[in-house]
This record gives sequence, C-alpha cells and structure tokens, in this order.
Amino acid sequence: MPASVTSPDGFTVAIDEAFTLRKLEIFLAFMRLESLSRVAEAFDQSTVSVHRALHSLEEAVGCPLFRRVGRKLVPLATAHQLAESARRVVSECEDGIRQTRERAGILGDRLRLGAIYSLTLHCVPHLIVGTKLRKEGLQIDLTLGSNSELLDGLEHGKLDAVLIGMHEGIATQQLLRVPLFVDRMYLAVPLDSPLAGRDSVDLAALSDENFVTLKNGFITSQSFEQLIAKAGIAPRVTMHVGDIFSLINLISGGMGISLLPGRIGSFSSRIRLVPLAERYATFQHIELLYPKSREDDRNLRALAAEGRSYSRRLLDAVPAASLTPASAAGSATAPESSPPRPPCSTRT
Repeated sequence: MPASVTSPDGFTVAIDEAFTLRKLEIFLAFMRLESLSRVAEAFDQSTVSVHRALHSLEEAVGCPLFRRVGRKLVPLATAHQLAESARRVVSECEDGIRQTRERAGILGDRLRLGAIYSLTLHCVPHLIVGTKLRKEGLQIDLTLGSNSELLDGLEHGKLDAVLIGMHEGIATQQLLRVPLFVDRMYLAVPLDSPLAGRDSVDLAALSDENFVTLKNGFITSQSFEQLIAKAGIAPRVTMHVGDIFSLINLISGGMGISLLPGRIGSFSSRIRLVPLAERYATFQHIELLYPKSREDDRNLRALAAEGRSYSRRLLDAVPAASLTPASAAGSATAPESSPPRPPCSTRT
C-alpha cells in the first residue's frame, strides 16, 4: 500500500485508488455467502473476477485478509475487522444515494416494472420474487400494457424497466437488453373447432375463417400481421380487443380464431393451440429493457441478474419442445413443437 500523499494545498489522499466501493460490496457479499461462485452469480461475474477483486482489495488495504485452505478462502481476523467498517461505509453511501435520488424525484427502494399481459402467469412473478430476494426491501410496482404503451412509459421516465416482445422498429441504442426466451406462434381455436384435432394447419387455407386479434401496439398483433402477410390472405377480422384475456374468451366462445404465442397455452384449457405449417415459423423474442443511463442502478442490476438467471433456468427446466431460452434460441428453422407450458421457478 503506498504512503499517504499530501497535495500542495494540504489535502491528504490516504486511500489507495484501487480501494473501491464495488470491491467492498463484493467483499461484504463474500463475507456473508462464503462462496466465490454464489458471489459471482449475485454480481453476474465470473468466479475469477470475484477472486481478482478480493485480491486487489487486499493489496489496496495493505495486509492479508484471507488464507487459502484447499480451494477455499477463509477470512482472517483482519477481514472481519474491515467488514465492520465496510458495512458502515456502504450503508452510508446507500443512504446518501437514496436521499439524493429522492430529492431528484426518484424512489430508491421502489422499482417501476412494465410488462405485456401474456407474461403475467409465469415470467413476471418469477422475476419479481427473484429480484426481491436479491434486493431486500425493494418494492416493485407492476404496470401492464401493450408493447407501445410500455415503451412510451420507459421513454418518458414513467417506468424503470419493461418486459416486452422485440421487433425491428424498437430503437435500442440507448437501452440495455436482457434476452429471456423465444416463443413460437400458433393457431388458436376453440376446443370444438374442426381444426383443433389437426397436427398442423396451412394458414393460407383459412382465408374464409373469422379472426379475432389484439389492437395495434401489441407484439402479438404485429406477429399476427406478419403471419397473415406470409400466408398472402386477407382474413375477416371481426373484432380487435385490448387485452389477451378478452381475446382468449372470444376464441373459446367461438367468435373467431387467432394467432397466439405458445405461452398462452398455460392461460386457458378452453382453447387449443395448433402448430402452423413449418413455412409459417414465426417467433417472439421476449426481453427485459432498461436505460443505459441507469446501468449502475442497483435495483435494475438485481432485476437484470434475475432475468439472466431465469433464462438459464429455462435451459434446464423446459423440455426441448417448449419455450426456448434466449441463450439457446435457434433461427426461424427451429423444429416444430407442441404448445409450450412455461416451467415453474426453482424459487418458491
């Protein structure tokens, strides 16, 4: 550790520049969890990066903090001494940031999350519960809406993060993206429809059917239009509705058929999702978005980490013929699958 440096005006610099709050946070997490791998997951870093941060902190302090026993790091008395001070330092900084943000009109213990309706059965509850476990005391306000409504709320600072379906028209230059999963589109019909027993259907042959769909602004309405264009038909759309639950009721009541993502299969047993012919393969890419300008926001970091963990859990928990985790998503030539049932979370 270098000696203290005194500037010409008498200001003394007594703390090494390698001694940072980020390293203190990692250090405190390790003191609490006693596991490099668990700390690495919490901070979305590699175990090598966590070990490097702890070693760098030792050098900045100027004395050993740990001893190695086999492959484990065991805290010395010096580490426990530093932890006492570090907790006070980090707590004071958190309080200062919270008070500053509150003065600016930003609530530090509250996260405003927006999501499309079709994610409320599985994805949204898992992310909320997981994030609150990562960030104790965090309050999450949930707003449901269409893709366009949620993006507008994010742009104008009414929402901190959104869970939506991606498409080419979304400007992402100022946004951070966490891909969650990829979902295939299906034909949705009532249970008593002659189409319900089909192994697959040719959308081009359904031009005489009555269709119902969502209003403009929803990712599923955009997928609907994309598929209709692929089929080259001009279907009779008898009704546009403003939420997925009303749409499901219309389909089950025989008002018309529609085109819906596979995750809707978990919402109702009163409709049947029928695979489309392979040439109509169309997918929705579900992602978490939040502003780059808030990259260091602890609440958003916790939400993003939980989003990545959720996607990884899908990789282990979902059968091959179900939702595709974003990290394993294939191209539009992904194999045909039965309507997916999203998995239960590993957390309860």
